[in-house]
Amino acid sequence: MGERISRCVELLEQDQAIYYDGPHSGHVLTHAQGRIDAAAWADYMNVGMEHGCFDMAGLAEYMRGMVDAGPTRSGHRTPTVIVEAPVNGIDAAHVRYNAWQFRQILGRGVHGILLCQAETADAVWAFVESCRYPHNTIGVDPAIPSPMARMEGAIRAKDGGTDSAGRKLLSIGTRGRGSETTAAPIWGLSTEQYLACCDPWPLNPKGELLLGVKLESPEGVANCEEILAVPGLGFAEIGPGDLSLSLGYLTIPREPYPMEMQTARDRILAACRKNGIAFLQGCTAANVIARIDEGVRVIAGHSEACAIKGRAHQKRKLPV
Repeated sequence: MGERISRCVELLEQDQAIYYDGPHSGHVLTHAQGRIDAAAWADYMNVGMEHGCFDMAGLAEYMRGMVDAGPTRSGHRTPTVIVEAPVNGIDAAHVRYNAWQFRQILGRGVHGILLCQAETADAVWAFVESCRYPHNTIGVDPAIPSPMARMEGAIRAKDGGTDSAGRKLLSIGTRGRGSETTAAPIWGLSTEQYLACCDPWPLNPKGELLLGVKLESPEGVANCEEILAVPGLGFAEIGPGDLSLSLGYLTIPREPYPMEMQTARDRILAACRKNGIAFLQGCTAANVIARIDEGVRVIAGHSEACAIKGRAHQKRKLPV
């Protein structure tokens, strides 16, 4: 059996690349499709709700189908499931006003969320905080008044403060109790166990939640170093589709990218490596070994042949 709830967290802990399948413009969200995808070759299934339907009833049935058909060949209860949320990470207010989306998605028992159009660090701080329960305090500003003090009227700042090195700290998580009764059975846990471990990894070494950001605008690229220093992120990517559209390309350029896109990609990869965040990029069987050696750890491309070749290159021990 797998050592972790999330197959992808377990693999990334071992510095293994992970491979995903699943469309970016929706997915067939039925119990039957969940049963099929439980046996997928991929390490995780992507559910594209940025442009696909925000279908919570379908997502619940899909997750239930995965459980009913499990465990996976790797011994996990289900493959990891990560949802691309519809909200854009433009600024903190935009994210906080739409945080209900994260609560709804996580309540169905998925294992991660990708925030699209991430443009500012403040937006990403709000994203991480919106996905955390308030009792999980790793990385939270210790200067925030205690719950007892706040009950007596102590005022806390909306944002966290900074540590002795001047690094910003998280504020209190805003995800509330209620959905653990639907999410915990999908993970095969009691509600108490779920509340303890549904926290972002690697910020929380025992966390099982994988949070990512897509930097797909000129502003996102410009702010990537600050964005990717936000604690709680597990992976990040350049969004070549939307970024290229911002640059005037009506057709998405294929690799090798135009100079301005390649520069953006290299800058984001460097920031990911500096902050210990997995970088996501599309790969093929022809270039996956070079990409892995370069530091790419989340592999797009929807290619089983690519996954077979990459796994063999890294001598993966976790069964497929």
